[in-house]
Amino acid sequence: MDPVQQEVLDIFISTKALLHGHFVLRSGLHSGHYFQCAQVCQRMDAVERLAALLVAKLAQVRFDTVLAPAMGGLVIGQEVARVARKRYIFAEKENNVLVLRRGFVFAPGERVLVVEDVVTRGGRVRECLDLVRQGGGTVAGIGMLVDRSGGETHFDVPTVSLLELNFPTYPADALPEAIARIPVQKPGS
Repeated sequence: MDPVQQEVLDIFISTKALLHGHFVLRSGLHSGHYFQCAQVCQRMDAVERLAALLVAKLAQVRFDTVLAPAMGGLVIGQEVARVARKRYIFAEKENNVLVLRRGFVFAPGERVLVVEDVVTRGGRVRECLDLVRQGGGTVAGIGMLVDRSGGETHFDVPTVSLLELNFPTYPADALPEAIARIPVQKPGS
């Protein structure tokens, strides 16, 4: 693990944002590990550091606007935009689908960076990519704090993560005994 990944992992551990147990992820899959980024987001020093690391890693990506999906990406998206001195908007759920509301629109060709906290399969990121393209913008790239697929989830644009880990995930009907005997939690995203 490189020094940046170790620092990010240490931040998640010290803020008690990396949980162990039995969790249902937004994807519907089960896991013995969960990243509860809301725990990190209580600590502005941690948020500032993570955003600075992410912006540095995105140095080659040109963008005008940051788009983050609610809820998970809201805080880190805003902080990335603040550090980069760019416009910030967010997508929110309506009938369990991400939409742009509140008068948010893209200028034709506007270069948009999608920022998310944790990605397992990338469903919310893909929804944001669709919003940008349908709205006439151009996707500049994706920045995320944690890629919990360990690099297995791929997108068609430049993608940067601060931490790549591959914690196993399981369908509900194929849980290992060690996880199945732990009461299930759905902590939210």
